[in-house]
Amino acid sequence: MVDQIFIPNPVQPGRPARPQQQKPVSGQTVNSPFAQVLDQKLPAQGVKFSQHAQDRLRARNITFSPAELANLEGAVTSVAQKGGKESLVMMGDAALVVSVRNRTVVTALDKTQMRGNVFTNIDSAVII
Repeated sequence: MVDQIFIPNPVQPGRPARPQQQKPVSGQTVNSPFAQVLDQKLPAQGVKFSQHAQDRLRARNITFSPAELANLEGAVTSVAQKGGKESLVMMGDAALVVSVRNRTVVTALDKTQMRGNVFTNIDSAVII
């Protein structure tokens, strides 16, 4: 009896092991002018708060007025237009880490927790 080894997809010399990404079809471009105009015309979604951020806000007695929430939404929109993905937003005595893509506040700190803290994984900051 002869032992046989079955290899379903053998690597062949001269051929890439992984399929290469396809280039966009003619007319499809990333961040096309049409997509940019469409994004500007669509109604802006409000900023959401993750469960973690809500817990932090309650624990630290941080509240926002409707005007402050409007300022936060404007800041997130501004960061999004400049290409930011994760941002630190400083509002009065609060610091908020915001996922710009999801328009979601990820966590919140008050003035006492900010001291000595290092903020990582952000690419932008806004002071309101």
